[in-house]
Amino acid sequence: MATRSSPPASPTPSDSSAHSATTLAGNSCPAAALCEGKLDPATGRPWNALDIAVPTTLTTTPIPAIQPLVQTIRANWTRTRALHSLSFRKQQLRQLAKLMNENEDLLCAALYHDLHKSRYQTQFSEFFTTTTEIAEAVKHLDAWAKPEYPSRQLVNLTDTVMVRKDPVGVVLVIGAWNYPLYLTLSPMVAAIAAGNAVVLKPSEVSPHTAQVLADLIPKYLDPRFFQVVNGGVPETSEVLKAKFDHILYTGNGSVARIIMSAAAKHLTPVTLELGGKSPAVIHPSADLRNAARRIVFGKFINCGQTCVAPDYILISRDQQDEFVRELQAAITEMYGADPKDSPDYGRIVADRHFDRLAGYIKSFDKPHPAQDDLAGQATYGGQIAIGGSPAATWTKADRYIPPTVLTNVGIDSPIMEDEIFGPLLPIVPLDTPSDATADADLADDEWGNNRGADAFMRQAASLIGRRDHPLALYVFGRDAAACEWLVAHTQSGGVTVNDTIMHLVTAGLPFGGVGGSGIGAYHGKFGFDAMTHKRAVLKRAMGLEFVNSVRYAPLGETQLSLAKRFVFSNL
Repeated sequence: MATRSSPPASPTPSDSSAHSATTLAGNSCPAAALCEGKLDPATGRPWNALDIAVPTTLTTTPIPAIQPLVQTIRANWTRTRALHSLSFRKQQLRQLAKLMNENEDLLCAALYHDLHKSRYQTQFSEFFTTTTEIAEAVKHLDAWAKPEYPSRQLVNLTDTVMVRKDPVGVVLVIGAWNYPLYLTLSPMVAAIAAGNAVVLKPSEVSPHTAQVLADLIPKYLDPRFFQVVNGGVPETSEVLKAKFDHILYTGNGSVARIIMSAAAKHLTPVTLELGGKSPAVIHPSADLRNAARRIVFGKFINCGQTCVAPDYILISRDQQDEFVRELQAAITEMYGADPKDSPDYGRIVADRHFDRLAGYIKSFDKPHPAQDDLAGQATYGGQIAIGGSPAATWTKADRYIPPTVLTNVGIDSPIMEDEIFGPLLPIVPLDTPSDATADADLADDEWGNNRGADAFMRQAASLIGRRDHPLALYVFGRDAAACEWLVAHTQSGGVTVNDTIMHLVTAGLPFGGVGGSGIGAYHGKFGFDAMTHKRAVLKRAMGLEFVNSVRYAPLGETQLSLAKRFVFSNL
């Protein structure tokens, strides 16, 4: 993903042997700070994030201390073998849940300062998702960790054949800033469940949350096996020099290539959760009202800064206007007449991301009296249908950008090149040929590959296929056959039909990308498997030596005949 975790210029310690502290700027916007539903027990007033004392500095890990830290964790993991114990793993997972439960106010306040998240949004998108992962792991760990006993063949009917589930060792988790609890701690849950030690690198772009995690994790988890490295580019570069047994990274493709290069030096496997332009396809059979409400939810939660947020919409041109009206109604329903005043509407994480999003709007051609700075900019079609221009309604002081919908966007517009990662939603209308002109192309081939296809879905599949495989695909429609056809004829990390982002928070489903959107997957058992070494074990008795004679020299026709019978017996 082009924007999610490209690190900003990081503070470089003047003395690399000592901790460096960076003063943090808090979010001064009051709307999401209040939680009317919860009273502060000390004051009796509504809970207010601004009343919670959060760290005022981000303390970076000294660079000379990073390699010894990793080496010590590896030595502890190897020597004690404590994490081979399922009961110890469960105890550490419960401690992680305890960390979140006992520090709910502090974590909510940190997320408010970093991302303007309300307490309710933090609970739903960070706490509940992470604790669900923990509960899933604790509940099913015994079953996940049991050896598997595959079927045997004639040559080993008397043997014990099994697959052990062994930990891989020490795992590096590099988290993301947009969901700095969920996307940092849920990979850690998978690593702990699989019996691994963890070096955790939170994103410095959400510095308040990163510092809170650095302060709390050593107090709740066993510090022999779990440590936090904080900092920016220099510290991340240093930690990547160490040998790890698995690396899980959430972020963008450019940094992912750097991580893969570092991992290759030690032949370390990686799980990379990246991103891409995730389309939402609105089939003509869709319920436009319900589709609009579900897209508004998935797009504008966290101010559009979600890796699986719908990035653009494909819809028939003759439905575009009606759909925009439904989008406006849904935005008003969820965020009020002015989303700036909504406690549930977030802010852009940093000035440079705000400037990037404002730059997209400069390529659109809606005139505004105050937009002198936009005069003469190239246009690529498209209008601002909902929201407003930067000069009119955007506030850089608190990095506020309203939910913005762009209509009649050209497929080659600059906004269609990279993942948006913000609250801008382009609509690309499709001019679908009539059924009569498409009939010849839609006939089933001998494999039935066009069954359920129609001209709209074929055009949508063609446009989606022009880009790297997205992290998510969303398709809306009552025509189940048409929706299934699109799923079968596209590639993406995951799919949700008739909703958005819900596959991400379903613990029983893998979360990951394909191609440009990532490598590997985790969540639930898939995370356990990703960080587990499946070790082949065959146990043979010392007796019954005659069974082995077929493979001993001197070899001849008799052995060959017996071997053929063994090999072909199951065909």
